[in-house]
Amino acid sequence: MRERAGRHHLEVAYVGDLLVGCTTVRPPEDGTRTATVIARVLPAHRGRGIGRELYARGLARARELGAETIETVVLSSNEDGLHFALGHGFVETERYLLPGDTIPWIDLRLT
Repeated sequence: MRERAGRHHLEVAYVGDLLVGCTTVRPPEDGTRTATVIARVLPAHRGRGIGRELYARGLARARELGAETIETVVLSSNEDGLHFALGHGFVETERYLLPGDTIPWIDLRLT
């Protein structure tokens, strides 16, 4: 976690003292202009605009870091997350399994 925190911009969202979600922004690397923005909202707090706000903050941060292309990644079993990404202009670019996983991950790119 500490290594990722040094490379990525991480933000945790609370409503009062209650954890409701988080964002991860992976900045552009190796001369690319591509950043990854991941917004996560706990299931009990979805549908209240929290994801939209987290995504907007993550997207703004990615742009500040020089990103021209935005990507995200969603676990295929997260139907709410996939619906959110597709509804915000992302298109699927790849599905894959990580070693030992049984549920595919989906890479998406903002168009």
